[in-house]
Amino acid sequence: MNFHTRKWVKPEDLNPNGTLFGGSLLRWIDEEAAIYAIVQLGNQRVVTKYISEINFVSASRQGDIIELGITATEFGRTSITLTCEVRNKITRKSILTVEKMVFVNLGEDGLPAPHGRTEIRYVKDQFKDDEPIA
Repeated sequence: MNFHTRKWVKPEDLNPNGTLFGGSLLRWIDEEAAIYAIVQLGNQRVVTKYISEINFVSASRQGDIIELGITATEFGRTSITLTCEVRNKITRKSILTVEKMVFVNLGEDGLPAPHGRTEIRYVKDQFKDDEPIA
């Protein structure tokens, strides 16, 4: 799993119990997963279709640095399925897991459109065939 995004848990991210508010974390996950899907599918028009059960494993507190990990697990004709883990950057202790997130690729008309992808694209491979940037 690739852990690309890190967040610093600040006072405005806390719930009344003094731990990370689940809604803030879910917003961060949805945004990170959407960006991942956009990069993988090469299209900025993607929407969240489904998020499976969310398993909160442990709490995160103010001052913690957390990291979000996302990996593609399946490519459908018009969709991409991801899995997610959030962990404490320092302790590596898992905070949350999401087994399945499905994003749908949309065409210019706003309807599901085939994306033609079948495997994970890595940054190092994305620019092989492109013209050099001047």
